[in-house]
Amino acid sequence: MEEHYQHLYEALSQVDGYIYPNEIDLHWGLMIVLYPYITGLVAGAFILASLERVFNIKALKPTYGIALLTALSFLFVATLPLVSHLQHPLRSYEIFMTPNPTSAMAIFGFVYLWYLMVVLLLEIWFDYRLDFVIWSKTSTGFKKLFYKVITLGINDTDEKSAKLDDKLGYFITVLGIPSAFLLHGYVGFIFGSIKANPWWSTVLMPVIFLFSAMVSGIALVMVIYMVVSWARKVKIDMLCLDTIAKYLFYILIIDFTLESLDQIHRLYEAEESFDIIKVLVGGKLNITLIYMQVLFGTIIPLSVIGFFQIYKPTEKIRKISYFFVGILVLIGIFFMRWNVVIGGQLFSKSLSGFTTFNAVYSGLEGYLMMAVWLILPLLILTFLLWLMPPWKKVSSHE
Repeated sequence: MEEHYQHLYEALSQVDGYIYPNEIDLHWGLMIVLYPYITGLVAGAFILASLERVFNIKALKPTYGIALLTALSFLFVATLPLVSHLQHPLRSYEIFMTPNPTSAMAIFGFVYLWYLMVVLLLEIWFDYRLDFVIWSKTSTGFKKLFYKVITLGINDTDEKSAKLDDKLGYFITVLGIPSAFLLHGYVGFIFGSIKANPWWSTVLMPVIFLFSAMVSGIALVMVIYMVVSWARKVKIDMLCLDTIAKYLFYILIIDFTLESLDQIHRLYEAEESFDIIKVLVGGKLNITLIYMQVLFGTIIPLSVIGFFQIYKPTEKIRKISYFFVGILVLIGIFFMRWNVVIGGQLFSKSLSGFTTFNAVYSGLEGYLMMAVWLILPLLILTFLLWLMPPWKKVSSHE
């Protein structure tokens, strides 16, 4: 009984104003912040790859394979934060056995399966099939076995087969663009559909999530391309890097404009929830929203890349600047997810009080587990780059 009262005292000490009893503890924590962040990286990386494959932006060719493998690596891990949060991974099959088309949460299982099995894996297979055949004849050990198995017995290496692979891969890429929009846009749809929460309930939420995903994915590929080039001790293609930065600049402008439009609309409308949201932004979200998301994650990157569009300093300065800009953008988008997921739960539906989010370091919802789910896709990517190095491909699409 004494422990119960101690827990109740600690919980009430987190409360400011009046809130309902079921709002003291937040139901969605770090794992729900991480989940849309990782899926956004997947969608953004795939969109960058499609710019080269579909829209024929040849300057981006050095990053095409890296972008695809990056998207695949993070997609493998995308559902694991949800597993940590729900703690019942063995129940996941029920999504497919008892489909519920009216549930946005349940339909994600099908969206995820479609994007992984049909879009990404198929596109990578068509893109690498000819290489797998050739590598299977020149490799040894595990690689030789893997290449032989992954060819699925299709060992044709003639020009007709290569052209067919390219056409089918192109078709899958075109199909994958709206699929990437669907993969991450639906996450914003879930939040935007919660009418009871004025911080989330906006028709712009899916669009904001989508463009922020593109921003984060492009920034991630830019940073990874630079790290991989440094690790391989090869010269970075500055035309490619400048082109990535240019697209990052354009999409970041659109993303910032959409988010600003959403806030301007809230200011102009000034409905009954406006006062509590104003206190939320100026108080509990002051650092994560104003500084981490807007200043460091948006304003500084826009200023740096915008300046480079007018005046180009030396390659060394641009490389260092692009690297840190990419890191800042990734941090800014993470805190954007934080501000949406955590921020939307900090104020009461009574619009008269706040609670506090206290993250832990250990456990399935802690900082250590979050670090695991962020590091794991990088380890997977390292393995895939070793197994299927895009810079060693003997075939390429025209």
